[in-house]
Amino acid sequence: MYVTTSPPPFRDPGLPFGTRVDDLLARLTPDERIAMLHQFAPAVERLGIGPFRTGQEALHGVAWMGPATVFPQAVGLGASWNEDLVRRVGEAVGTEARAMRSRDDRVGLNVWAPTVNLLRHPLWGRGEEGYSEDPALTTAIAVAYTRGLRGDHPVYWRTAPVLKHWLAHNNETRRDTSSSSVRPRVLHEYDLRAFRGAVEAGAVAGVMPAYNLVNGRPNHLSPQLSEHLRTWTDEELLVCSDAGAPTNLVASEKYFDTHEEATAAALRAGVDSFTDHGTDASVVTGRIRRALEQGLLTGADIDTAVRRHLLVRFRLGEFDPGLDPYAGTTLRDFDTAGHRALAREAAEQAIVLLKNDGMLPLAEGTRIAVVGLLADECKTDWYSGTLIRRSSPLDGLRERFGAAHVTFAEGADRVRLKCGAGWLQVPGAPADGGAPAGERPAEEGALDPALLAGRTDLPPLTAGPEPTELALIDWGGGAWTLRAPDGRYLSVAEDGFVRASADQPGGWVVQETFAPEHHDDAGGHLLRHTGTGGYVSVTADGVRIAEKGEVFTVEFLERGEEAVTRAAATADAVVVVAGNDPHINGRETEDRTTLALPPHQERLWRAARAANPRTALALVSAYPYAVADAHAELPALLWSAHGGQAAGTALARVLAGDVSPAGRLPQTWYAADTDLPDLFDYDIIGSRQTYLYFEGSPLYPFGHGLGYSAFAYEDLTAERDAHDADLLRVSLTVTNTGPVDAGEVVQLYTRAVDPPVLRPSRQLAAHRRVHLAAGAARRLEFRLPLSELGFWDVAHARWTVAPGTYELLAGASSADIRLTASVRAEGDPHAARPVREAGLEAVSYDEQRGTEIVDRTRTSGDAVTPADGAAGGQLVFRNCDFGEGGVRSVTVEASGGGSVELTRGATATTVAVTPAGGPYDYATRTAPFTASGVHDLVVRLRGSVRLARLTFPSAPNPRNTTR
Repeated sequence: MYVTTSPPPFRDPGLPFGTRVDDLLARLTPDERIAMLHQFAPAVERLGIGPFRTGQEALHGVAWMGPATVFPQAVGLGASWNEDLVRRVGEAVGTEARAMRSRDDRVGLNVWAPTVNLLRHPLWGRGEEGYSEDPALTTAIAVAYTRGLRGDHPVYWRTAPVLKHWLAHNNETRRDTSSSSVRPRVLHEYDLRAFRGAVEAGAVAGVMPAYNLVNGRPNHLSPQLSEHLRTWTDEELLVCSDAGAPTNLVASEKYFDTHEEATAAALRAGVDSFTDHGTDASVVTGRIRRALEQGLLTGADIDTAVRRHLLVRFRLGEFDPGLDPYAGTTLRDFDTAGHRALAREAAEQAIVLLKNDGMLPLAEGTRIAVVGLLADECKTDWYSGTLIRRSSPLDGLRERFGAAHVTFAEGADRVRLKCGAGWLQVPGAPADGGAPAGERPAEEGALDPALLAGRTDLPPLTAGPEPTELALIDWGGGAWTLRAPDGRYLSVAEDGFVRASADQPGGWVVQETFAPEHHDDAGGHLLRHTGTGGYVSVTADGVRIAEKGEVFTVEFLERGEEAVTRAAATADAVVVVAGNDPHINGRETEDRTTLALPPHQERLWRAARAANPRTALALVSAYPYAVADAHAELPALLWSAHGGQAAGTALARVLAGDVSPAGRLPQTWYAADTDLPDLFDYDIIGSRQTYLYFEGSPLYPFGHGLGYSAFAYEDLTAERDAHDADLLRVSLTVTNTGPVDAGEVVQLYTRAVDPPVLRPSRQLAAHRRVHLAAGAARRLEFRLPLSELGFWDVAHARWTVAPGTYELLAGASSADIRLTASVRAEGDPHAARPVREAGLEAVSYDEQRGTEIVDRTRTSGDAVTPADGAAGGQLVFRNCDFGEGGVRSVTVEASGGGSVELTRGATATTVAVTPAGGPYDYATRTAPFTASGVHDLVVRLRGSVRLARLTFPSAPNPRNTTR
């Protein structure tokens, strides 16, 4: 007799994923389920299930796992305004993740990308990771990238993308303790929109909460995860914590007293995978077990999170390798000719021509001086893979124009450093060269970022009678890098010694930057090592970092501008390549302090311009700069994000005219720091931020970009769709009227003509990047949902389209509008606030001054408090309807201590709020307040009061009184 054993249902590919997940979940023990909640889920060998890791960085290529194709930074992909291109980049990145996994199973398929945080503030250190300051453009690019990463198979996914970082995250300064005060209109019209479109498109596996708090509550407890995110799709979403953030709930944020409370609260709020304590899962799993024992969690809470985890693994084909269409991806699909060509195409499409007074393109045979601190650089950032190949601007120009036609001057200062013990000396490098410091080794995988120590096998610097000439680059903000004659950067290893050992500045904590601190009138400086905070000192064993440092004098052998002047004077044209190093002065953990170009680089372009008027400034940077003087004085300016492995080739092809640039700015370039709001001010409406509300004159507007041809816009029409009254069909014809084939980005904006509340001056609704031959024309059509004309009505807590006239504006940028058409919307009338029936939520104000939004409870709701209790704050509620019968009292629901003053015309009432416990101990207090009809209401807050709600009981109807 033969006994056959059927495979368990979770192994049956004929069953729906949900059924298979439920079967597998039921087979797991409680401890096995808990273990799956950590980032590094272990194998379950008795069921034949392998280990699984959430989190593979793949922002613009597979990162941290060794060599990979490196595409332009995310902000550069945003500058392409090209969804088709970005989808293909996503496909390539997803394919390389699969290919690399075929060699190394530590490469994960749950990819943490893209970053969809809006580029609200240009000083944000992680601006390189986002796509745009506009939610519509960000959504379009994010949908394209996630679709590429996910793949187009109806069942199985190439990779499982996770969006970063939920929610309203735009500052690195105090990023784990600061709170973003986000009013409902900004939440619904701005921050949520960036996530919603990508989720609704169906190519997103989950999201990652950000480190910061929103309205006083940590993002890892965000009620919006359940109230909004999970209502946008019928599919389950996996929420992965950011690294160390669960511990922050107790450690830095002090939001809970115990880790058991914090972990339980995060899990109940919707966090499914805990990225904490690196590969050591015991800390997190121990907290979860104790939370269960204390009754803070239930088994059902655990099961919900594990079910989401397992569903991702089924989608990735883990349990159906024979059916997974991506399972056969191998290293032959890695670093392909197609991927290399795509990297170049992406870099070309990301270049934005900011100004051109006829200097570009450069003619054949032009003698070119390429100068500047980035002229021979191909920089990577924290989320880059290791370059397989490299093309700097110098490389690209020499390849395109011939080495004999291109001269080079970096523009670094040539210096010698002297102290009491003698001249600073760099010993020679060993014959084998060795591996440079400053790179993330592949074997570290996606472990928690840590201090990356440099090499200790090289001899440290010394001080003696013979000086070493060093290249000094001043990146601004007190950040110097120093480079030995052989190209190695001075770096500090874990033993504290200073060596010339780094190929580039880099690492989670950069060990290659030094800050000069003025010491005496004789020009002496201490050199503080920024990575450790210590000072450069000289000991008998060599130069090292200590608490007290040597006093150094800097002898300048040649200023960088002198070399630039020589190169520029003998050339027909000069290209100055300036910008940032993505690891210095603006990056994850560090915000920028200014929009200004560093003074060293300012000196270089001015020197080039003085020597040769035919000077172009090519900015290669992760961020905008305020370069008003350069714009006024130079005939040509360009900008590109760090463009990946083909950046130099792409720039050269644009400068030569082989490619007509058609990149467009994905964010506003402001003229000066004085145009900027406070970094922590998230109220884009109240403080008039981004192109949507900015009332000044930007240096370069959102959507700006030039090319080598010209385009005519004609025949704009806008009408209701014949088959769907909720759609607008907008059409126009664009014609290439110039002499060369070229690309154009046609941009469609909307504007409410007479809105009932403050609305954007114009708002991007759609765009299309097209390439047209000289003389060719194309009719473009956009289908625009009428709901896109709407706004969040705080008076009634709903999305609404107000009746009235709306303009459709078509043009080449937000400031270059060529055609206008009007449509009429028959929306919902903007009714007064029904305060007598519904009361007033404090957070539903129309205007505010001096307040911030805080958490009403630890789990849900908002309240409003003065940002400065002594100075007080003010809320304005427009068009409050107190009814014909009116009201005679107000009930204030508040906590803390202080006062709430209500003013309606000449009527004022002050309600004292006496402390009655902690910030979440709300009480109600009633006071006389008389009002009838429709009026604006002003509410002033003082002290530590936290106002949650106002209610207005109806006045008695005199006709119904008894005698």
